[in-house]
Amino acid sequence: MIRFLRPFDPQRLRLLVFDLDGTLIDSRLDLIHSVNATMRHLGRPELDGNLIASYVGDGAPTLVRRALGDGDGNGNDEATFRTALDYFLGYYRLHKLDHTTVYEGIPETLARLADAAIGAPANGAHRLMAVLSNKPVNPSRDIVRALGLGDFFVHVYGGNSFATKKPDPLGVQMLLQETGVAAEEALMIGDSSIDVLTGRNAGLWTCGVTYGFAPHTLQNVPPDVLVESPRELWELLQ
Repeated sequence: MIRFLRPFDPQRLRLLVFDLDGTLIDSRLDLIHSVNATMRHLGRPELDGNLIASYVGDGAPTLVRRALGDGDGNGNDEATFRTALDYFLGYYRLHKLDHTTVYEGIPETLARLADAAIGAPANGAHRLMAVLSNKPVNPSRDIVRALGLGDFFVHVYGGNSFATKKPDPLGVQMLLQETGVAAEEALMIGDSSIDVLTGRNAGLWTCGVTYGFAPHTLQNVPPDVLVESPRELWELLQ
C-alpha cells in the first residue's frame, strides 16, 4: 500500500534518483560472502549475515570498519583496516555478480518509467533517472550494466565519485546541475534513512521502499512516501 506521509504531486517530478543496493538490486548475499571472506583472510570468525546486512549503506570503508568492530574508526590500527578494505574490494570485484539479482518488478517498472508516452510528467518534459550509491562507482556501474539496467539511467555515480558520500547532498546537487532539474522536481528513492536524509539535505522529495535491506531505519527518518514493491513505485509515478 502506498503511504503518503507528506503530500506532493508525483506528476511534477522530472528526475528520479535511485539508490542501488536494497532498492534496485538484491546484493545482500555477495556482500555477506565478501565480508566473511575478508574476516577469514584476517583469521577472524565469520559474522552473521543479518548483522553484515545491517552494516550496508554507508560505503565500503564503513562496512569494513563495522565488520572489524570499529564503527567509530578508533578501535583498530590503520594497517589492519587498510588490509581488510583492500581484500574486501578485491574479493567483491571478482564476486559481485555471483548471487546479485534485480528485484522482481524493477526492470518492468524502469521500462515503463522510461517510456515517454507513459512516464512523461504533466509538464511535458521527459523524466530522467539516475543512480546514486555509496558503493564504489566501478562495481556500481558494472552491476547496473551486467544486469541490463544501464540504458535506463543518464548517470550512475558511486560512493567515490565525489568528495563526500550520502547523506551529504553533493552527489544529488551534481545530478541536478547536470540534468538542469530543480530540486522540487526531483525524487530520491531508497531503502534506508541514509537515502531519505540525502534527499532532505538536497531539497528533494523522498520515497522509501520497504522491501530492501534497512526498512527499519525509515521509522526514525520517515520519507515523504512509502512503497512496498516496485509495482507500487510505478503506480505512484505513472
